[in-house]
Amino acid sequence: MNDLIDFALQTKFEKVKKLRNNLEEFNKLLNWRKFLKYFPTRSSFVGRPEYEKILMIKILFLQSCYNLSDEELEYQIHDRFSFQQFLNFPESIPDYSTIWRFREELTEGNLIEDIWSELQRQMINHGITIEKGVIQDAKFITADPGKKHSGMTGRGREAKTSRNADGSWTKKGKKNIFGYKMHTKVDLKTKLITCMGLSTAKTHDGRVDLAENGEVIYRDRGYSGMGTRAKGDATMKRGKLEPHEILRNKRISRLRCRGEHPYGTMTRSLKAGHTKLTTLTRVYIQQTFVCIVYNLHRLKFLLKNLVA
Repeated sequence: MNDLIDFALQTKFEKVKKLRNNLEEFNKLLNWRKFLKYFPTRSSFVGRPEYEKILMIKILFLQSCYNLSDEELEYQIHDRFSFQQFLNFPESIPDYSTIWRFREELTEGNLIEDIWSELQRQMINHGITIEKGVIQDAKFITADPGKKHSGMTGRGREAKTSRNADGSWTKKGKKNIFGYKMHTKVDLKTKLITCMGLSTAKTHDGRVDLAENGEVIYRDRGYSGMGTRAKGDATMKRGKLEPHEILRNKRISRLRCRGEHPYGTMTRSLKAGHTKLTTLTRVYIQQTFVCIVYNLHRLKFLLKNLVA
């Protein structure tokens, strides 16, 4: 009976391998082993062995690909051949609490910044040229505010609660929004995200400047009147405008709109834009991986065009 089950699973796996599999393509785009050097060597081998760091990074990547909770992610890895193949068929699969602890580990020091920088280097090594012209924009990441009176009072700071610790309220038009705001800097030519940041929802877009000194930055009216470190400030103007200022806005808008592309992909393909996490640092780790997944989607498209 066991031989029959093994044969059936092997047959199914062979069929899965022949089908279109984005995850296998993503596996080949990056040298995942290069991320390992940023993690400190374990000082003591007493206690339960740690899961391999590359395995954990790829698991968080999977999570952002499909917008899964930690619990659902654990189940899907056990259930799906494509997930296990992407992870190189690990002998042991981490449970949801291990996934949560690894995300917490990434909040310490500069680990997530090092992972992001390594991604940028590997994209450039693929022959993708990053231009000096960039677009800065922002996107709301909605969250549930939680209950103020949830029956958790008097149980100490470590008590579990549904209250969101760092999210904030803001208003856009007539709509009230609670949560966070992701800020991105996008390369004008390739539409790759080269830098990202996170704030609470009430933070004004212009308070976050992602530009570098030698860049020309394109921004919408929301940034009007806000300074920037960029060499060239191509921010759209607002208020009562002269005819030449209206034409200038139109020229900028035709370029600036390219910065909306990542958000469209995140919303439609990655089902991103909402978080169940409750602190700024945890949401930052989550959204960094969303940006990594977007960049690999975009890199795959760009490399196909280079070949063509």
